[in-house]
Amino acid sequence: MGRAEARRARQKSARRAKPKDKKSGIRRFFTWKKLLGAFLGVCLLGILGFIGLYLYVDIPKGNNEAKLQSNVYKYANGKVMARTGLRNRENVPLNRIPKDVQRTFVAAENKNFFHDSGVDLMGTMRGIFNTLMGHGKQGGSTITQQYVKNYYLSQEQTVSRKLQEIVISLKVDNKFSKDDILAGYINTSYYGRGAYGIQAAAQAYYGVDVEKLTVSQGAYLASLLQAPSQYDWTSATPSGRKRVQERWAYTLDNMVEMKWLSAEDRRKQTFNRPKAPKPPPGVSGQNSYLIEQAKQELFAQGVDEKQFSAGGWTVTLGIDKNKQKALEKSVKRKLLDDLDAKKRKVDGDAQLGATSVDPKTGHIVAMYGGEGPPKHYRNNATRTDYQAASTFKPLILASAMENNAATQDRVPITPNTIYDGRNRRPVVGGNIAFAPPNEDEREYGKISVQTATNNSVNAVFAQMGADAGLDAVKKTAVSLGMSDTMDVKPAMTLGTMGASPLQMAGAYATLDNHGKKVTPTLVTRASHSINGVDTKVPLKNPIGDQVLSPKTADTVTSVLTGVVNDGTASQAVKNTAYKAAGKTGTSDDDKSAWFVGYTPKLVTAVGMFGESPQGGRQVTLKGTGGDGRVNGGGYPARVWADYTESALGGNTGADFELDTDLGAGVPPTPTPTPSHSTSPSPTPSQTPSDSPSPTPSTPSGSPSPSQSGRPSPPLPSDSGSPNGGVDGGAGGDGNPTGGNGNGAGGNSADSLPGFH
Repeated sequence: MGRAEARRARQKSARRAKPKDKKSGIRRFFTWKKLLGAFLGVCLLGILGFIGLYLYVDIPKGNNEAKLQSNVYKYANGKVMARTGLRNRENVPLNRIPKDVQRTFVAAENKNFFHDSGVDLMGTMRGIFNTLMGHGKQGGSTITQQYVKNYYLSQEQTVSRKLQEIVISLKVDNKFSKDDILAGYINTSYYGRGAYGIQAAAQAYYGVDVEKLTVSQGAYLASLLQAPSQYDWTSATPSGRKRVQERWAYTLDNMVEMKWLSAEDRRKQTFNRPKAPKPPPGVSGQNSYLIEQAKQELFAQGVDEKQFSAGGWTVTLGIDKNKQKALEKSVKRKLLDDLDAKKRKVDGDAQLGATSVDPKTGHIVAMYGGEGPPKHYRNNATRTDYQAASTFKPLILASAMENNAATQDRVPITPNTIYDGRNRRPVVGGNIAFAPPNEDEREYGKISVQTATNNSVNAVFAQMGADAGLDAVKKTAVSLGMSDTMDVKPAMTLGTMGASPLQMAGAYATLDNHGKKVTPTLVTRASHSINGVDTKVPLKNPIGDQVLSPKTADTVTSVLTGVVNDGTASQAVKNTAYKAAGKTGTSDDDKSAWFVGYTPKLVTAVGMFGESPQGGRQVTLKGTGGDGRVNGGGYPARVWADYTESALGGNTGADFELDTDLGAGVPPTPTPTPSHSTSPSPTPSQTPSDSPSPTPSTPSGSPSPSQSGRPSPPLPSDSGSPNGGVDGGAGGDGNPTGGNGNGAGGNSADSLPGFH
């Protein structure tokens, strides 16, 4: 056999040894057909699973953390006074955000936002892969996905949470407009410095409201979202500052690419460094009183307290920041600097409250409630537990004139009407015996209403209240804003009812506003933002109906200028550059002291109250500041005068425009002879009103002629007086040297412990 034949035999034998149509184990299971089938099967299962997930997962309710907002309180000029709440966020509608600023966020995060389906599948798959590989948080999410993560989901990085994000993002994009999604994203994102949402961020970084942001500032805020703490300019490292500037430039360049910013405008942009961080404005000092009063006003007008506490409210107050500071400084200069509780225990009992009102708008422009928590929690400007004292007397005159009341001799009551001002003179015409003492038991003869007002003569106003009718007096007082809970009894003529500086400011503002009702109001605007939509709350107008005729209101104003010029407030308010009217008041045993005064443009009520720090008992103010007696012409009038001068500034030239035949400031009338006691004095006198009229010849404890000339009933004994120790009453309200004031009580000094 040749070599060729042997080779052919070997090849034939090898072919017979190899199994025919037999495959290896691996190739049997992984043919290309099977692999393709398996891949398609997995894809089909994935699609079916995703469809099931899409059908199963609904858009959830927003998480509570994302809904939290702060309530923002602003001064009248729009500057932020305080923020309250658990989250520094104030949602704003998209139309408040400048269009170019909106676009900076799209340019920085998701250029295709307005055209995509809400999901970047490639970026998302890359993010899922990196999460599975343990590479941490990765980018690639659209604005819609980031909004869904902020508002509907948590910040955790898991595959299941990422799948939820995809499904919900698709549904959100299908259900809501792009503007809604963009607004939600901008309002729910965290910008650092404790600021959630663009409005809080605008304030935190640039100290402006969102409407005033520039394109450059918007680009910085949009850049922050990638790494808020690392990109905060004031705390960033040099490399962090470099990166945020690069991202800022990247954002603006993208805006040029998207034709949202011209190349020329891009070249003009400079990096606007943010301001240094400041602590968010909070609730302390006077702000605590102002915020609480603002809330009470809103609740009284129908705002739901629970809804309000959830946040999202912007409340603008009528508080003028400069006037508020001026009031606080005046209280310090004219009262607090004099007090030293270590030297005098009584100094620790002195509390002061004040309310200042613009009589034309009814807005409260300044309010002082006390030294603030934790020293003092109760708002002294709104408390009503201290007697109004003689600040109530002008309301008696207003009631008498408005209702055309007359004396017992049927003489119409006017500022020139003559009354008997004898100390402890029994009131004629009342149902209950009442004979109040004048301050310091001062004796006055026959004096005009003007002089009696200047010197706050109790005997005159007690009789005038009976002449006008106590029910009518109460009706007038309530119409001017005082509480309708006051008891109708003779002692009310001396101001024994409780009142607050807020109420008294309203009553006197109505006089200043020519009889048109003024209800002092703190809140001038309130709006609630829900899902980026602002809802404005309708508020009542502080200026109401005509409750007194202009002639009555203006005549009372004319009379009250005499108190400032010649009466109990003259020492504290002298040498002022402005026209003013007002009335002092001091209650029984100096527990409260008042001055309520006004100019043509500003009404301010100042009340000083004696309150024991232990238990809040009412105590005397005697000896406060080392001055002995405390009365309305002292600290309250001094605070008022100092504040009013600062608050008016150079705007002091206005005069009262009065509709009255009497003119501004009726001079005091002379003391007529007894035969003319029932007629007004024909010629005003220039005698200073702080000098008492001659004492009548009739002893104060003896029966005396009444206004009508009939003999008065004898003065009852203490045991027979219905008022003894009950009607109690108001003490003096003269100037700091003592002098002229008031005092309420029964029919003897014994029934008035502590009475001046």
